[in-house]
Amino acid sequence: MKIRLATGLQTDSIVDGEGLRTVIWTQGCLHNCYGCHNPETHSFTEGKLVDVEVIKEELSNLKLQDGVTFSGGDPMCQVDACLELARHCQSIGLNVWMYTGYTLEELLVKDKKNINELLTYIDVLIDGKFEIDKKSYDVMYRGSTNQRIIDVKASLKENKVVTIDKYDNKTSIEKVEENYVYI
Repeated sequence: MKIRLATGLQTDSIVDGEGLRTVIWTQGCLHNCYGCHNPETHSFTEGKLVDVEVIKEELSNLKLQDGVTFSGGDPMCQVDACLELARHCQSIGLNVWMYTGYTLEELLVKDKKNINELLTYIDVLIDGKFEIDKKSYDVMYRGSTNQRIIDVKASLKENKVVTIDKYDNKTSIEKVEENYVYI
């Protein structure tokens, strides 16, 4: 199985989710959000095809990473490959975050087995299209205020969207400041 990537794996990211993360930048997106941060990832023909087994090996050899973030493009445009990779991440102890322009409700309505299974391997989902009129530098891990940071496992268990309050209640600056010790 192959996945189309915009770039190779990006290690040591601290802006694409909590902790030290490796980002898998998928290629291909149907949303074409005005003002998108990564418009070069929209095409479904650009980027490069990479064997999923090669990526799994790279992920297995990572050191000091807390988790993996799927971004892009939209990873939900390559569900089967992302499922295989997310399953592998969980098996080696890495948490999984994913960005998608779809809302969790839209994904659940699609009622496709592979989407539903992929969701069970995602810890945190940042959902919703980027909306330029709601763009904010003050929200954590999001580009616009309409996007939600969702605890997927709790949402599936409770059959309703459960957001993670610690990200909703603080701006990026407040989160950084709480980690400093003032002398």
